[in-house]
Amino acid sequence: QVQLVESGGGLVQPGGSLRLSCAASGSIFSINAMRWYRQAPGKERELVATITSGGTNYADSVKGRFTISRDNAKNTVYLQMNSLKPEDTAVYYCNAEINSYSGRYDVYWGQGTQVTVSS
Repeated sequence: QVQLVESGGGLVQPGGSLRLSCAASGSIFSINAMRWYRQAPGKERELVATITSGGTNYADSVKGRFTISRDNAKNTVYLQMNSLKPEDTAVYYCNAEINSYSGRYDVYWGQGTQVTVSS
């Protein structure tokens, strides 16, 4: 069994910062890509950032403000969010491609953490 657990969400004023964490646990042989998505009320889920062994990618809307990183020893991915705007308000989900000793990579999702940017 594999679980992804997010933490770090909350209420922050415009211009503020938050750091999200997502820890994978369980029967894990290896992890390939790790990603952060978000879903705002009434909108579709969108890809925010991706990290692989080859590097990182970001949505245009967060470039220069958000930074994705990972600690492979802890099976954890982070999302540092700076200069937050009200339009960043959403539920943030982590996603990871995990080989659970099955010989293939399956996609797992966290439960989501709410980020609200408001004065």
